[in-house]
Amino acid sequence: MSHGSTSATPAEGSPPSSKPFTKLLIANRGEIACRIIRTARKMGIKTVAVYSDADARSQFVRMADEAHWIGPSPTTESYLVKEKILEVAKRAGVQALHPGYGFLSENPDFAEMCQSAGVVFVGPPVPALRSMGSKAAAKRIMTEAGVPVTPAYYGEDQDDARLLAEAEKVGYPVMIKAVTGGGGKGMRRVMAAADFIPALEACRREALKSFGRDRMLIEKYLVNPRHIELQVFGDRHGNAVHLHERDCSVQRRHQKVLEESPAPGLGEAIREEMGRAAVLAAKAVGYTGAGTVEFLLDPASQRFYFCEMNTRLQVEHCVTEMVTGVDLVEWQLRVAAGEPLPVREQADIRARGHAIEARIYAENPAKGFLPATGSLKRLRTPVSEEGVVRVETGVVEGDEVSMYYDPMIAKLLTWAPSRPEALRRMARVLRDYQIAGLPNNLEFLERCVGHPAFERGGVTTGFLVEYEADVSIPPPSPPSPHLLALAAYALTQQREAPRGGTPWLGGAWRGVGRRTLPVEFVVDGLEESFALKAGVMDGGVQEGGGGGRHAWGLRVEMPDGQAYRVSGPRCEGDRASGAHGDEWEATVEGVTYKYSAWIEDGGMRGGARVQLWLRSGGLVDDPLQRTTFSLRVPAAALGHELAGGVIPRILAPMPGKLVKVLVKAGEAVRKGQSLLILEAMKMEHVIAAPQDATVDSVARAVGDVVQEGIPLVSLKAA
Repeated sequence: MSHGSTSATPAEGSPPSSKPFTKLLIANRGEIACRIIRTARKMGIKTVAVYSDADARSQFVRMADEAHWIGPSPTTESYLVKEKILEVAKRAGVQALHPGYGFLSENPDFAEMCQSAGVVFVGPPVPALRSMGSKAAAKRIMTEAGVPVTPAYYGEDQDDARLLAEAEKVGYPVMIKAVTGGGGKGMRRVMAAADFIPALEACRREALKSFGRDRMLIEKYLVNPRHIELQVFGDRHGNAVHLHERDCSVQRRHQKVLEESPAPGLGEAIREEMGRAAVLAAKAVGYTGAGTVEFLLDPASQRFYFCEMNTRLQVEHCVTEMVTGVDLVEWQLRVAAGEPLPVREQADIRARGHAIEARIYAENPAKGFLPATGSLKRLRTPVSEEGVVRVETGVVEGDEVSMYYDPMIAKLLTWAPSRPEALRRMARVLRDYQIAGLPNNLEFLERCVGHPAFERGGVTTGFLVEYEADVSIPPPSPPSPHLLALAAYALTQQREAPRGGTPWLGGAWRGVGRRTLPVEFVVDGLEESFALKAGVMDGGVQEGGGGGRHAWGLRVEMPDGQAYRVSGPRCEGDRASGAHGDEWEATVEGVTYKYSAWIEDGGMRGGARVQLWLRSGGLVDDPLQRTTFSLRVPAAALGHELAGGVIPRILAPMPGKLVKVLVKAGEAVRKGQSLLILEAMKMEHVIAAPQDATVDSVARAVGDVVQEGIPLVSLKAA
């Protein structure tokens, strides 16, 4: 790490920095698989990946030294099939298996099967997995070990009347929890006795479906506690330490959103007490490897209680790595090979500065955070800086976010000597992140990180409920005229339409000279539209370095008749398409904007979309950092280009199967005439000619399965 933190220093007698294994199988996918591969590569260990149909072209498959197919896309037919994974382990000749997190990482039966097959399971011993895998057993063990535990009932008697009586004894509000499992499934908060039985039935159904067991426990519900967890590590030689705490209180439906270390506003006395309790918990189960002990802290009484122990690497482990300088995956591999902990004295594990992590998801905050799937048509991540800015991801531009797996796109981390600096850095890099092609939570994260209550620190698990109105994504509003004009100008920067697509991008506007080309903007999510007129102004040469730059200008007229002049350097070649994330610059009525733009060609019927990422400049009434428009051009405006022989292409508006092709090359078609029929989402969609033309070519045949944006038919002037 280069941020100046004191990394953990190996103690006297520590083993040399050699590789503990020569070949490692990673029984996971996506971001965590990429993360493990990087450390293994650094240690000189060869890696073996397993993948499903949906992951055949994923980044982790490309990164691994070997990759083996294990089945269809559903997890129950691939990543959760123990026998298939162990068959690959045998065939590839690996010595060890790293389960990552999720899937089989906390499955004691799988760990036992690995052991029987002679493959080292990189995780805790089977007894620890079994005892901590049951929330009831975990609470018993912690109570006996003297670790503070919330008042609860976790007995064998699961009769409705008994559970209701125990809830009364514990005292409302209570939390009903599935004894096995996690991720917020099989959990309900109950505020009063009248709601208990319906909530219990719902929890049982959910738990049975998710984990195959419907046994429940009842525990006291702490109203708006803080969620503080400690990273612990043990080895086979009886050593156990913690690597300081993480505050994970910003949660939505028991799913973490932001994590940071150290926990802001936590007194040193309680910090030390939590650390001792976490190590005590690890020793109570004879723990080895990486684990996390989770506590709930009551802000009013400053008392904390054991919640659960996660017997694996956590999603948020990178936060700990940023403040300690320790590579936790390397520690896992060395401990799994029987080596002692590199650091065995608690005092030698020091943390410096402050780190924060934001989880970036393909989801729609404006629609209840529904998961989104689709193609990452544009993906620009902030520049990583060793130990300061870190992006953990398993995808690149063009990859698909599948319906089969978790929709996390990346984990974004920042470090700084102080918390305010780390937060400012996080706010900046979130603004630098560019995602187009599917909904995401970037703006939601910006609002959370920048909220005054979060900036003050010490928020509780009720943060997102208490400040819902502040962090929720507001309904879209019409952008300012300056941004509309800037969006129109961005479209002119396209020297050639992408994939030979629609002719009005760049070429059409350059061709009209002083004439006007009417266009129509539709702001996403709004019913109203903005009919604009855009005309090319005289060019010329702008003064500047290198003998000046060729100027390009546009006059954009708003519906109220007000006109805005936009000018800037003309972009050429690939730079014009924004394909390399270049920063553009334009001046709208004296206000200079620096921005990036992404333009998507939707075909003759779909028009085009332009998405802007503002870097600097702007007016007080320009609050949007990410502004998306849809564009349509009247058919009459296209006659100029068709007459000039330009061949537009009809693109597939969505993924689907071609069930009918109704035209052939050379055939004359009239506006509105059906060209093809595409079957998608169990419905047939007719694709029609946008105007009179002649079919130049048909690119696909009946039965072809096509992806969105694939060319189907090319047209030329009639």
